[in-house]
Amino acid sequence: MIDSPNTSIPIISPDAPFPGRRTVRSWLIPLSGKDTMKPLLLLAIDTALFVLLIAATLWFSLWPLKIVVGLMAGFVIGRLFILGHDACHQSLTPSRNLNKVVGRFAFLFSLTPYSLWDIGHNVVHHGQTNLKGFDFVWAPYSVEEFKALSPTRRFLEKLYRNGWAPGLYYFIEMWWNRMYFPSKAYMGAKRQAFVWDGLLVTVFAFVWNALLVIAAVKTHQSVALSVVMGFVIPFVFWNFMIGFVVYAHHTHTSVAWYDNKSEWSAAQPYVSTTVHLIFRFKFGALMHHIMEHTAHHLDSSIPLYRLKEAQQFLENHLPGRIIVQPFSWQWYFETARLCKLYDFKNKCWLDFSGKPTSASLAQAA
Repeated sequence: MIDSPNTSIPIISPDAPFPGRRTVRSWLIPLSGKDTMKPLLLLAIDTALFVLLIAATLWFSLWPLKIVVGLMAGFVIGRLFILGHDACHQSLTPSRNLNKVVGRFAFLFSLTPYSLWDIGHNVVHHGQTNLKGFDFVWAPYSVEEFKALSPTRRFLEKLYRNGWAPGLYYFIEMWWNRMYFPSKAYMGAKRQAFVWDGLLVTVFAFVWNALLVIAAVKTHQSVALSVVMGFVIPFVFWNFMIGFVVYAHHTHTSVAWYDNKSEWSAAQPYVSTTVHLIFRFKFGALMHHIMEHTAHHLDSSIPLYRLKEAQQFLENHLPGRIIVQPFSWQWYFETARLCKLYDFKNKCWLDFSGKPTSASLAQAA
């Protein structure tokens, strides 16, 4: 099996025409090979870590330690979710059936219904990334749209985009509205798989909490405190983690949104609408390389354990086209301050009063 792309592929100048998604994906074919044992080992490790950390919320007697291990459990939920995310893309192992089993199992810990995530993420988000009216993930409002919202909805939008509440956005707008037994307003089609996957995560949540209650009673601890530390805190942390990740992937003063499909199609959306966020101390590796996001959006068949190499190859061969952002909290909160609404005509970000806060991306688009 070939393990690396062809070294004879030329570097494409930023001024040259984009070679096209099909061509660029062909460069990465050698990196789309999949393993079986490696992801299963990662799954086993993360599952064991989760169980140990939840047990630690009961083992420790001091509540500060309970909080710390509860937060760590929430982070491991994120790691398990990323494995499920790859499985749902059919990019984790070579077997479609194994991917479906692994995906549903890994999604249990985040209470994510597999089939609904498949539709909302794989079909909608990946199919029309940053295309308003199709991609709903952190889609910005125009000034006119924002003014037409109810006072309550305007308040929520301001809350979501203040930088402190990405988890609230994910919990309400993505999980509650679109994945956990969604209403017809959010999911017109009804499939039995949606119901069964919703029931599956509901049963898992019930068993999770029941085990915490039983353990609390047997160890003479507060039931309420045990549930908060062993379920609520990990689940809340997970929501903030995923809310932050999806926000940072597609919100940047250099990332454009579109409300016209022809314009969107001509704008290289598979490399221009995603951000490669770089963390210090190899922290990105702890998140199974999900932050190497341009390579993932360009070709979701590349498994997470090959994304780093694929991302580096793209940045070397498509210089100036991929947004690379070193992470800092200063950058994050500055982005949250600048990116409130969007001017779809002039391709620039606005504040809530309609004042431009970024340079126009119209020429780049």
